[in-house]
Amino acid sequence: MIGSVEQALRARRDAGGSCLVPYVTGGLGDDWLDTARAVAAAGADAIEIGIPFSDPVMDGPTIQAANDRALAAGATPQSILDQLRDADLGIPAAVMTYGNIAYHMGWERFAQSLAAAGVAGCILPDVPLEETGPWTEAADAAGIETILLAAPTAPDSRLPRIVERSRGFVYGVGLLGITGVREALAASAVEIAGRLKTVTDLPVLVGVGIGTPAQAVEVSKVADGVVVGSAVVQRMLDGAGPEGVAELVAEFRQALDAK
Repeated sequence: MIGSVEQALRARRDAGGSCLVPYVTGGLGDDWLDTARAVAAAGADAIEIGIPFSDPVMDGPTIQAANDRALAAGATPQSILDQLRDADLGIPAAVMTYGNIAYHMGWERFAQSLAAAGVAGCILPDVPLEETGPWTEAADAAGIETILLAAPTAPDSRLPRIVERSRGFVYGVGLLGITGVREALAASAVEIAGRLKTVTDLPVLVGVGIGTPAQAVEVSKVADGVVVGSAVVQRMLDGAGPEGVAELVAEFRQALDAK
C-alpha cells in the first residue's frame, strides 16, 4: 500500500509540480507546532519534524543549535509525539531522528508511537541499509513509511537496493558533509537526483545544501522536489515566528511553481 507521504508527493509530481518538504525542529520554542501549521499552509506537500538528539551526526551547526535549545527546554521524543497527536497539520508528517532514540524505545514501540501520533513516515539517517531489518519490519507492521537516504558516493549497484526498501520517497543527499546552507548548489545534488531517477518511480527529493529558492529550482529540474532544513530552522532560531518561517517556505513554493 502507498502511504500518505508518497500519495501527497506523487500527487504534486503527477500534476506537473515540484515537491517541497520543509524540516521543523520539534520542541524548538513554544510555538513550534504553530510554525509547522504555518509551513503547511504556505504550500508544503509534507513536513519533516525533527526529534532532537544530543549527537545529530548528520546535522550541521544550525540544526545542532536547534536540537540543543529544544533539549534544554525539556523536549523529549514522547513530548513531541504527544503534541503531534492533536496537531492536525493538514499534510503528512515524517519524523527525522537518530537510531539511538528508536532503539532505546524499542523498534516496535517507537513505530507504534509514531502511528498513534498520526505520523506517516520516518527517517533514521544513521541506520544503514544493511541494518534496517528490525526497524523496517516494525515500521511496516505499524504502517510507517521508512524513507531511506542515498549518498552521492553510493555505487550504482547499491541504489536499486536503497530505492526498493524506501517508502514515501527516496532522499537523495545533495553533498558530502553535514546539513547547512551553502552559497552554491553542489554538482553532486543534480547528479544523485539523475542517478536515482533512472532506477525508481518513487518520488526523488534532494536535501542537504538546498538553502535558497534558486537552488531548489535548479535541482528540481532533475529531482521531483527538495527537502529544506537549515534555512527554515535558522528562521526559527532567529525568532522569526510562525509567520516569518512561513514567508520563507512560501518563497520556495512560489519559485518552484514558477520554474
